[in-house]
Amino acid sequence: MSEDNIVFQNLKTVQGETIHIQVTGGIITAISQEEIASEKAKIVDFGGTTYVSPGWIDMHVHAFSDFYPYGDEIDEIGYKTGVTTIVDAGSCGADRFQELVARGETAKTNLLAFLNISRTGLERMDELSDLCLLDGEKIAEILSQYSNYIVGLKARISRSVVKDAGIEPLKVARIFSEVCQLPLMVHIGSSPPDIRDVLVLLKKNDILTHYLHGKANGLFDEKGGPLPEFLDACERGIHLDVGHGTASFSFKIAKQAKLHGLRFDTISTDIYRRNRINGPVYNMANVLSKFLYLGYSLPEVIDAVTLRAANWLRRPELGMMSVGQLANLTFFSVKNQPVRLIDSVGEEVEAQKEVCVIGVVINGEYFRH
Repeated sequence: MSEDNIVFQNLKTVQGETIHIQVTGGIITAISQEEIASEKAKIVDFGGTTYVSPGWIDMHVHAFSDFYPYGDEIDEIGYKTGVTTIVDAGSCGADRFQELVARGETAKTNLLAFLNISRTGLERMDELSDLCLLDGEKIAEILSQYSNYIVGLKARISRSVVKDAGIEPLKVARIFSEVCQLPLMVHIGSSPPDIRDVLVLLKKNDILTHYLHGKANGLFDEKGGPLPEFLDACERGIHLDVGHGTASFSFKIAKQAKLHGLRFDTISTDIYRRNRINGPVYNMANVLSKFLYLGYSLPEVIDAVTLRAANWLRRPELGMMSVGQLANLTFFSVKNQPVRLIDSVGEEVEAQKEVCVIGVVINGEYFRH
């Protein structure tokens, strides 16, 4: 038996089909509804109770461990939690982006990133309060070196970050986006600036992250209905990302969004060391459990961390399982048992389904949790 030739038997897809997968030399060499016979292969039999999907993608993490509080080790929030590809959400600006890349090259987890429009990134918490730190030439220089890592630009547009600069950093980010031909990921939160002034600057394919936060200055009015500017932005084709985080996910707001058909495009954690250890995030499986509790189906939830994320990234292969591909897979169960879940505003609920990671194949290498 060879670790370089493994047959994973008796797995379930999220559609409920039983499949068997062979991985040889790190490549998916067979996917079959019939058992795969191979005398030389190592057999891993999941007994028909474990799901398999393309490797999970987390579109919003903070993976530069030097920064506090918004930092962590790449693999601690990556493959060890069932996530095979992480997208760092602007931890680093131009000053230290090369260090993030260097760490990604030694990690097992696949790393992509948004480049913070401030050259300091999260080395300071008010990185957009000083417009002198928004250096287009430095951004262009980093893009020329690391374009294969960078998927967009990140701007945190909330009071504690922009301070007296108001909406101006987002206007500058919009210019950078057009010059670099890259979309924006825009963090929203407390005002100023007013959320309506943020929304009018967003264009098709820009990511609005933290869209389910429970703070004032949110996307829903006092009666629970979506703001007209929010609906207009959705009509233009913005991308809605969860970005749970320590302070940016509310069950109440999530229920309002679902009621009005404003569903997530991608589910992400906004995970870093503190909320990985102390909650309320913990890991991707915990966040996915919350969306099962909200009444979304398992295929909808898993598509949000596989197919839909991969398509936005323009790397569709990361969101598929197909013969000939480098193997990136996540194995998980959905246990029918009571589980307490907590959101970012302290509301606790008792759910009846819990997503639990069993293991991963990452770039052809198998790890059981």
